[in-house]
Amino acid sequence: MKPTTRTLLAFGGAALLGLAATACTTDGASADATVESKSFDFAGGSLTVNSGSADLALVAADIKGVQVERRVSGRKVGGEVGSGWQLEGGTLTLSLDCTGISVDCSAKYTVKVPRAVAVTAESGKGRIEATGFTADFSARTAGGDVRLSDLHGAKLALEGGDGSIEGDGISARSVSVTSRNGNVDLGLAAVPDLVDVRSRDGDVELGLPESKYAVRTAAKKGDVTVNVAKDDASGHSVAVRTRNGSIAIGKGGKS
Repeated sequence: MKPTTRTLLAFGGAALLGLAATACTTDGASADATVESKSFDFAGGSLTVNSGSADLALVAADIKGVQVERRVSGRKVGGEVGSGWQLEGGTLTLSLDCTGISVDCSAKYTVKVPRAVAVTAESGKGRIEATGFTADFSARTAGGDVRLSDLHGAKLALEGGDGSIEGDGISARSVSVTSRNGNVDLGLAAVPDLVDVRSRDGDVELGLPESKYAVRTAAKKGDVTVNVAKDDASGHSVAVRTRNGSIAIGKGGKS
């Protein structure tokens, strides 16, 4: 029996899908990660790092200037995987650009910054990690997770979209968090003056050092557990609000 036109089309489509599933570089070889590094002169007191859709790891270091390592990998059919980096003024822009019929590419930038520099990290879909800074730190992401450790600046400000926010060893006096869809889990290593967490859909868990706190909570759907000493006259204010999710505030901030 001769194959019908519909059968041929189905076979051709399956073959194309199979090609995409085992996509290689345009020369037919699997793509390996490419690692490059670059140093930038920088002497400012604050730095904004925009990583687009790439993952970003920020590391405080005893250095001068800014050091960047990028690791780029990808598979594609008839396309390209590109990346870029540029420091202009107080903004470091890191990019990932993938084109082609079928693209499977990723990039991670590791950025070393002097530990006393105030950092603002901005990401679209990538993950943000940060550790070791002694100045103010803020992060904004639309769809990636945020992972923080050992941050000791006076202010910590976080805005999350569709990812979780986690941190330990946080010593900021002022902590503000806004999350859309994702859990928030923070452990504070020093008694804060102000903690303000607002979540739309997600659980919130706070670990606080032993002290008395003026605590306010609100959860439309979810349990609320508070296991710290409460004192409405305290100068240490903790406010947590979530629409869909549970709230747990307890002793023993992570250090």
